[in-house]
This record gives sequence, C-alpha cells and structure tokens, in this order.
Amino acid sequence: MFKLKHLGIMAALVAAVVSGSALAANVTLRAAHQFPGGKGDARDEMVQIIAREAKAANVDLEIQVYPGASLFKPNEQWNALVNGQLDISSFPLDYASGKVRAFGATLMPGLVRSHERAARLNESKFMKDIKAKIEKAGVIVLADAWLAGAVASKKACIRTPADIKGLKIRSAGPTFAAMWQQAGASIVSIPSNEVYNALQTGVAEATDTSTGSFVSFRIYEQVKCITAPGENALWFMYEPVLMSKKAFDKLNKNQQAALIAAGKKSQDYFAKEAKGLDDKMVKTFKDNNVEVVTLTPAEYDAWIKVARESSYAGFAKEVPDGKQLIDDALSVK
Repeated sequence: MFKLKHLGIMAALVAAVVSGSALAANVTLRAAHQFPGGKGDARDEMVQIIAREAKAANVDLEIQVYPGASLFKPNEQWNALVNGQLDISSFPLDYASGKVRAFGATLMPGLVRSHERAARLNESKFMKDIKAKIEKAGVIVLADAWLAGAVASKKACIRTPADIKGLKIRSAGPTFAAMWQQAGASIVSIPSNEVYNALQTGVAEATDTSTGSFVSFRIYEQVKCITAPGENALWFMYEPVLMSKKAFDKLNKNQQAALIAAGKKSQDYFAKEAKGLDDKMVKTFKDNNVEVVTLTPAEYDAWIKVARESSYAGFAKEVPDGKQLIDDALSVK
C-alpha cells in the first residue's frame, strides 16, 4: 500500500516536472521598433520575417511585433535591450552612440558610399570590432542592414556646403550634425518618426534620414527638393535587427538555432531590397513633384572635406579607438 502510494506521489511529481518543462519551453518574445508596420517598410518586414520563421520552426517560440514606437520610444530601445525589457528590435545603432560612442562610426559621412561597399564592410575588421562592442554591452546582432540616406529641404536643393548655411536641420546622429554645423546649419535633435511634424510646424527646415524613412514617414509632403544617394552617397546608416543577450541566453538550443536561421533569412531579404528602397524613394518624390538631385564627385568631395574637419576629427578625438575605426572602414575596397 505504502509502495503504491509512494509510486503515485512520484508519478505526480514527474508529471509536474514534465508539465513545468513544457510550459518553460513555450516562449513569447517581444519585438519593437519605431518604423510603420504593415506599410511596406523594409525594417518592419525584417522583424516580421524573423517572427514568421521562428514560429514555422516549431520550437515553441513566438514573437509579438510592436511597430511604430508603440512599446518603447526610439531612444529607449537600446537600454531596454541591454536590460532585457525588450527582446528584439530593428534599431539604428547610432541612436545608442551616447551610450557607446564608437557606434557613431556606423553613421559617418562618406564612410560607406555605396550598397556594394556596405556588403563588403559587413565582413571587415571594422564591423567585427563594432559587433564586439555591441555584444560587450549585452546585445547581439541577428541581421545586418545598411540603409542609404538622403538630405531634403523645404527651401532649395542641398548640393554644396554653402547650400545648408543658416538652415535648421534635423540630423539623425552626432557625426552628421557635426558636419552640418561646420557648414553653418543649426541642429534639431529628434528621432525620424517626429520629422514630419517638425517640418510641418517649421521647427526644422531640412532633414537627413534613410531613404526608407523618407518614404514611410511621407516626408515628400513637406519638402521641395531631395538629394538622393546616387553614385556618391554621403549618408549610410547601420540599422540591424538586434536581440537582448539576456533573452537569447534564456532560450534552449533549438530556439536559438531557429532565431539565428531566421536572422539570416531576414538579412538576405534586406540585401535584395536595399537598392530598391533608394529607387522607390526617387520615384515617390518625383511622383509628388519634389525635385530630385544627386551629388557630383566634386560636390561629394567638398562635403568630405568638411566632414574630415568636423565629424572625423571630433570622432577621433572623443573615441579612444575612433581614428582606427574610421581608418579600418575606409580601408575596405
């Protein structure tokens, strides 16, 4: 009788443990970003791909996606990832350059210039060092993404440094802000999802941002001219899909493998889309009667001269390995 009772208790305990393990294996992660959802923004789609692939892997893993800054404000996302409050985000890394100053190298005037070079940068010593700093902070990269960008104005086309003098410009990060200021502009510091209202109300007269954001945030409704990337793109920004290391380490091996595979699919998708984002921006702005121009090599060089005196010099002075990071990036052929 005692043995039967004992066996019954043991069976119940085993069942409880098995049940508990099953419950522990069912994981729901939260992904959040600032970009519009369901409107064809490639960064949202990158996160959606990871969510779909993770679910299809049948490893008891689901990802809930919160677009449009609905869960965290843009500048709060980095700390949330580091602390484990947020699991996944499509995140412009330069937004965290106040926390890790070296991240400013991922939005540095003239450091990338083309999509082909961006792809080569991903495999470089420069990016290995950047990713080591990301991981040291408690975050990992699921998918790489470099977005080309542009500069647009409510006043007139911005081709040369003289064209920006006196303008109130929203700048995506401190390195571009330094260059614009050196050329005589004043800086408005706001995230990309607030640019439309700033232009509409006159808080800003010009803005730089990615080609994807220029379309998804409908900036074409507020500007007269845009300087598109073309062959001489000043503006490139690293906007990877990131994951909290705390969240990743809690997953079992199958779930981790599923996320890594999903990240690869997401990255491959974006690599095919990247140049198309620029073409879509040009077409959208032309369709909305906005003048579209690109920089000549001479105009590009004039901006690089200003950048070397401001963005590059300041970065090398403020960041312990800043000059080395810039040199490593520029050495990529």
